[in-house]
Order: sequence, then C-alpha cells, then structure tokens
Amino acid sequence: MKMDNDIANKIRSKVDIVDIIGERIPLTARGKNFFGVCPFHEDTHPSMSVSREKQIYTCFSCHATGNVFTFLMNYEHMDYKEVLKYLGDRVGISTSGISVTRKTSKYDSWYAAYDFSLKYFQNNLNSNIGKQAREYLSKRKIDEEVIKEFGIGLSLESRDDLTKLLTSKKYDLISLNRMGLSNDNYDIYRNRIMFPLYDTFGKVVGFSGRIYDNSDQNKYLNTKETEIFKKGENLYHYHIAKEECRKEKSVIIMEGFMDVIRASTIGIRNTVALMGTALTKEQIALIKRLSNHIILCLDGDDPGQHATLSIGDTLLAQGIEAKVVALPNPEDPDSYILKNGKERFENLVDSAIPFSDFKIQKLKEKVDFHSDEEKAEYINRVLQETVKIEDTIRRELILKRLANEFDIGYNTLEMRMNSLLTEKKDIPKTETVNLPKKEEKKDKYKKAFEQIIYFMLNNDWMITQVEKEQLVFPTEVMRATCNEIIYYYKKYGTINIADFYTYVQEKENIVEFLNSILASSYLETTNKDELFLYFKVAREYNQKEEIKRLTNLMKKEMDPIEQAIIVEKIRKLRLGDSEK
Repeated sequence: MKMDNDIANKIRSKVDIVDIIGERIPLTARGKNFFGVCPFHEDTHPSMSVSREKQIYTCFSCHATGNVFTFLMNYEHMDYKEVLKYLGDRVGISTSGISVTRKTSKYDSWYAAYDFSLKYFQNNLNSNIGKQAREYLSKRKIDEEVIKEFGIGLSLESRDDLTKLLTSKKYDLISLNRMGLSNDNYDIYRNRIMFPLYDTFGKVVGFSGRIYDNSDQNKYLNTKETEIFKKGENLYHYHIAKEECRKEKSVIIMEGFMDVIRASTIGIRNTVALMGTALTKEQIALIKRLSNHIILCLDGDDPGQHATLSIGDTLLAQGIEAKVVALPNPEDPDSYILKNGKERFENLVDSAIPFSDFKIQKLKEKVDFHSDEEKAEYINRVLQETVKIEDTIRRELILKRLANEFDIGYNTLEMRMNSLLTEKKDIPKTETVNLPKKEEKKDKYKKAFEQIIYFMLNNDWMITQVEKEQLVFPTEVMRATCNEIIYYYKKYGTINIADFYTYVQEKENIVEFLNSILASSYLETTNKDELFLYFKVAREYNQKEEIKRLTNLMKKEMDPIEQAIIVEKIRKLRLGDSEK
C-alpha cells in the first residue's frame, strides 16, 4: 500500500482531474471551477463541481466527493490498482510493480458464450454459406469494412448448429435458454443477419437478427431481456459513441441499428440508437454523460414523429431541450443518406431546430385556421409549450410571432403566458428521483471543528497550530482524521486534499467524513484572525466537556477533600483559568 501510495502521488501530480472527468461528462467552466451533471445520482441540473486547483470533485446534492482515482473507481467500476495502471500508462509512469487480479463475475460464462456466438456468426457470414447474405448487405451499401467494424454476422438456416456447439463446450440447455441463445434444443436465431448488442463497457450481451430473404417472419428478432441484457439500460453503439460525442460535443439519437451504421459510413459516429421508441430514465442518464447538446434524428414517418414528440417531452421534463432533425416523410436516416449523400444529411443536422419549435410546428399541422375556436385552442397550446422554455428571449420571439400571425395584442399574449407561468410555479413538483439524505443539523461546535479540519487539509500552518492547541475533537472519526492528517504531513512535509484522499482511501469512515466536509459550504479561504475564532469555539467546547466530566466525577466522589479539589478545578475552568 505504501509503495502504491508513492506511485499514486506521482501519477496524480501528472494528471488533471478536469481532463479525466471532462472526457466522460460534459463540463462547463464557471468561475474557477467546472460544473457538470453528477453521474452518481439522477441529476437534473449540473450539481457536480470539479476543482482544477484542488484536483477534487464534489457533488453538492448527493455528496459524492473524491479525487481522480475515486472518480474512475466509481464511474468506470475499476478497482484502485486498475486505475493506477490505467493512469500510469496514460502519463508514462511505470506501474510494473503493481499486480492486478482479474475480477470474476458469475456471468463470465455468459459473456464467453456470447463472444463465442459472435465469432460463430461472423465466420458464417465470411464463409461460402454466407454468400447470399453478403450480396444482400452489398446491395444495402454495407461493405466489408463496415461488416467488420460492427461485428455483423449470420445465423444459419439449420435449427441447432449453435446450440450443439455450445453444449459441446459444456453449456447446459437451461443456461442457454436463460441467455436467450437457445429455445429448448434449438437455436433462437435462424437465417438472419446478426447485429451484436453491447453493454456500456463494450461487452456483447445480446443480438438483433434481421431477415434478408423476403420471408414472412418479423423483420427483427432481438435477444430477450436477461440478467445481463436490459434494453432500457442500454443504447446501441454507446460504447463507441461515447468517445466520438466528446470530440463532437453532441450526441445524435436515432431509432434503428441501420441508421447508426449508415451514419458511420459517412464519418458520423456520435450516434446512438434506442432499443425501442420509449426513453427510460437509465437511458437519459447515459445520454447526459455523453453531451449537453442532444439531437433527435428519428424516422420521418408518423410513428417516428410521434416518437420524437414523446422523447422530446421526456427530455424537456428533465430540463433538457434537445434539437430535432426534421426528416421528410417517410425517410429514415439510413434511406435519406443513401439517396442524398453526406453533405445534405450534414446540412440537415446543422440546421436542427429546438424541440419546442418543432413541437409548435407539429401543433399547427392539423389546425383549421378558418375556425376561431381552433385558432384559440392552437394559440393556448403554443403558450403552454412556451412556458416550458427557459430562454426568455425565445419566449418573447414566439409571442411576437403569434401576435403578428394572428393580429393579437402582444400584451394579451404576455398576460396569458404570465398566468400560465404562475400556474406552473404553483404545481407541486413530484420527485421521481432518489433524494439525497437530509443533511444533519450541526451546532456551532461541530461546525468549528469541521472547519478546522477543512483548513488542515488546505493549510500547513493550521496543522502545526492544531498540535500546539492540543484540541480534543468531539468524535472518533474527527480524531482519526486529525491524526491521519498530522501523520501524513510529518511523513511527506506537505499536504493537499487530492493526495490525502489516496492515502486514506481504504479507511471508509474517514473518506465518508471527508466527503461530508467537502460537500458542506465551508469557507474556502480565511485569515489567521478568523481561524483563531474557530479555535476559540473549539476550546469553549473542550472546556464545557471537561466541566461536564468533572461534574459527573464529583457526584461519584465520596471524599469531601477530593470533592473540594474537583469543585476548584471546575471554578477555574469556568473562569477560563484552567491549569495545564
């Protein structure tokens, strides 16, 4: 552990936490810190602060706090040594002395079965038996490079080839049925082009099989939900798109696998596809990790437009206004790109409109403007959508447009909108997220001791002063934290929060206490005169506790002389003349 700690300090000093977190979560500079949506709870507004100066992150809502190591451990589900190796390789520091034990999972055999199935399907497509399927893909403008990039394969027409191969590898039929690869003694997938489905870490967890021979079966057959595949918790292409979205600073949401694949053929890879047309809270959390700039590019037909409206409303309810690419009916991204090419599709994406504008356009389509009643209803619905828009300038533009279009007084529209805004404020919000624990009420003594510890982590002088004062901290975790800070300072000659986190990372009680301090609104900087006020409050607490202890001791003491000695000590303490 001590050797690891020395290496960790070297690695951490060469890594910028803002870069590491910013590669995974969109961050916005605000003052001297950076802010982003916290990935450790259902965050609707950016509540995570990342400090370049201190090299730590803190969520002021759920209190998730730590340094670059704890972030990667929690975000990427890596252990400490895996993080050291990952960052060591990144900054060119050798970690050869640190051994990483491969983590095992009870589903390792499942992942292995899916990997084997993937290779089996790919081999089928590349063999003579896959000629017809390759010709089909070629007609769809899917070449060998794309086939390889997306792991596309082929299931055979025979009923049990894959099942036989997997049972020969000691997989039992019950397990294969649970995995969604077999049904009793037979293969689930037969005579279909196979698209592997990956989890967020890039592991194959299922398949989608598409017919290609004009049979009357369902066009797509997807793996059923299993212990490792939940369609509402995944997005197609996510494991690839997450890096591309950071580069492009946007994410494009599409409906189907072929849409994503087609966009990739023209160099657009910041795309994900839904595993259905509904958007779940888990998928929203994944999308938030990719970018704050979300573009909906669903099919141009009626179901696609309906899905756009539904998903846009869902995102808007989470405080996210997406933009919309309006494809002509009945095109989808795949067909549009094939017919019109890269440049025209990119122009469509570049001219994407805010969701609210798209929805207002859709509201207008079925209105009979010869009917005053329908016009009034339309105007009211537009105003109801307008109040959802946070941008006051856009609100004003919409009101002016309505006033000109329908020859209505601007003030009339503004009054109606203000009325709707008031109604919106009065509606009690129903929380659907897990609320963070209520922060405990702290008296002035606890606040003073916590502030002292906070400054010990930021100021070498404070550590020396605490030792000189000989303060007795009120709780065990405070005393333990104080002792660790003093020991660390004496060992390394200096201290900073980011490195101290690494040092105590195995002591959960101290880490939890540090998290609570750093997530509290304690002063960032102060002078020595103000610091001495904290010491004064701390001494007052120590004095009260000593008086309480002596009072209890006196009650138990039977000897009058000893009682008198204790009374005198209490008197001196109350006068502030305590003998050392």
